[in-house]
Amino acid sequence: MARVLSRDTKPELLVRHLLWGMGYRYRLHRADIRGKPDIAFIGRRKAVFVHGCFWHGHDCKRGARAPKANAEYWRGKIARNRARDVRTLAALDAVGWAALVVWECELVSLPELEIRLRGFLDPESPDRGPGQASPG
Repeated sequence: MARVLSRDTKPELLVRHLLWGMGYRYRLHRADIRGKPDIAFIGRRKAVFVHGCFWHGHDCKRGARAPKANAEYWRGKIARNRARDVRTLAALDAVGWAALVVWECELVSLPELEIRLRGFLDPESPDRGPGQASPG
């Protein structure tokens, strides 16, 4: 597991490149923000987490794949990761930060992801796209 990156992963770099191309500027891996989000918009008080489907137990095809070797360890590890994610999002909400989780499997449709990111970052923007609701 030493080769598993916690930052600058391919999915994270793709989301960062997309955001930069959309004209957004951000900070990376801010340790002073709960959960150390992958991407932080300090002035907007918004954080983006880019999660790998397997590591965070997403309910997609890739996330539902269970390793055969050492299965009990992996079930426990992924369950702890999911519990930590829930605590982190709740803690951010409690201090007035909005958070968005971008799943690795969502990167197959960059136009849809761009609409979702724009809707999250600029909820009042007229170019949010059709059917894009303002975040809670």
